[in-house]
Amino acid sequence: MGLLVELQKRIPDRWFLRRLLPAALFVVVAVVGGGELGHAHWDDIALARERIADALRMGGGLSADAVASIVLFAVPVVAAAFAVPYAGAAIGALASGAWPWWLMPVGRRVTAWRVRRWVEPDALARESVRARAAGRALRADRLDARAARARAAGPPGSPTWSGDRFRRTEANVAQDTGGDVVTGWTALLLGAQDPPRAALSEARDAYDAACEALAWSLAFTVLGAWWWPAAPAGVLLGLASWRSLRHAVQALCRVTEAAFTLRETEQPPCQASGRGTTQP
Repeated sequence: MGLLVELQKRIPDRWFLRRLLPAALFVVVAVVGGGELGHAHWDDIALARERIADALRMGGGLSADAVASIVLFAVPVVAAAFAVPYAGAAIGALASGAWPWWLMPVGRRVTAWRVRRWVEPDALARESVRARAAGRALRADRLDARAARARAAGPPGSPTWSGDRFRRTEANVAQDTGGDVVTGWTALLLGAQDPPRAALSEARDAYDAACEALAWSLAFTVLGAWWWPAAPAGVLLGLASWRSLRHAVQALCRVTEAAFTLRETEQPPCQASGRGTTQP
């Protein structure tokens, strides 16, 4: 009964579209594609339609077998819908560079690899000038874009690009306002006006949604071991989700910096100066 009450609370909001429907789609693809079609009959639409029709056929009413089938379908759907936030949170932690201690050796190797691949913006600019002089305009434009990104991001200091962006936001907030994003995030949400709070919540929700989409892409890619069309679909979803994650990180960082700056300007002069002297 408690589960039904919780579902009734969750279904009207975005939880339904972002978690329950993808979970239902995944279970259907896994049962029909991986369980019935497989690699041998991957494109047998008639067989897939027949299996789905058999599952939906209730006869004269809800028999015991029909109820059992509904329960067997609903249990993995609900389980996947409740499990994907935890998978998304794990992906979000990895994307932000907050790797657990037992993954830190891998994180240090990935960071060192990113440092070796990083090229100074000035070197990229010089190479762009040479490429443009040689008539290779497309390569020059790509090098200019890469130099701009390198100049804005700076040398890598985290296993991921998102981690570097978050660290740079923390440094910008500390330099401009004297605040601490890690310890001041909760106070910022509680003390902000409605527009900043709504913008912060939407930006964080977009970040969580992108991480959950990456979790779904991994699930569909793994499902490709039983029904291969799921693998390219998962890869395409992963590429789109990765782009969405980068945009969400940029938006979250910009909104966070703006919210801290706005809170600083709204503080009375004496209170702002007093808070600044006690900032660790």
